[in-house]
Amino acid sequence: MSTSHSQENQPPYAPYLADALQGKGVVVTGAGGGIGAALARRFAAEGARVVVNDLDGDRAKSVADEIGAVAVPGDASAIVPAAVAALDGTVDVYCANAGVASGGTEAAEEEVWETAWDVNVMAHVRAARALLPGWLERGGGRFVSTVSAAGLLTMVGAAPYSVTKHGAYAFAEWLSLTYRHRGLKVHAICPQGVRTDMLTASGTAGELVLAPTAIEPEDVADALFAGIAEDRFLILPHPEVGPYYQARAAEPDRWLGGMNRIQRKWEETAR
Repeated sequence: MSTSHSQENQPPYAPYLADALQGKGVVVTGAGGGIGAALARRFAAEGARVVVNDLDGDRAKSVADEIGAVAVPGDASAIVPAAVAALDGTVDVYCANAGVASGGTEAAEEEVWETAWDVNVMAHVRAARALLPGWLERGGGRFVSTVSAAGLLTMVGAAPYSVTKHGAYAFAEWLSLTYRHRGLKVHAICPQGVRTDMLTASGTAGELVLAPTAIEPEDVADALFAGIAEDRFLILPHPEVGPYYQARAAEPDRWLGGMNRIQRKWEETAR
């Protein structure tokens, strides 16, 4: 079963979260490991009732058993009804965390592009479509989108991933601007490298760009919870992403030139 943090070790946002999350129904997709598991553990530790989703049922059950949660395995695009039932009809927080890190260029197979679009964007859209009517009627709900710094910037060697993560960020942004006056809270988490299986699978591009500053999944959970307490939309577990994002907007050609230098370095490394 979950346990709360001891009082002497509580982060500054803990008093707020103790009231905000106690007994709330939380769904975390892709929570069999990595960032999703870290989020599920943290929500459970704060007293929330948690549904752990993962395509791998055994991994979902393992995390759920560890934290006293309920496992609802399956495709993240279609689990809302089962998650609602598992939480006795009420989902207060939905963490759209499941994602695929599809590498490749414009020449990637159609199936690769379709899978990236379906998991990284449309799963978020389908969840919002299912949850928003109830949230808007109640006047409250929280949608957490695990995007990536690639959704603000880009990632060399990974066109399907970069494009669809831009889409995930755009959808979270749209949700926030459209429904915030009706009680919807939206958070977009945009980390760079995180020490997960996804980083391992990213190959030489990940080793070059992401691994040097990679953080632990628990650091991402810390950043999200601080952002929830401060009611911030954009969550940057790597603070340096903020200036990069500003530079990209202010001087796009200079920024693209810098990214192209990284591209050329990666091409040399990958030979």
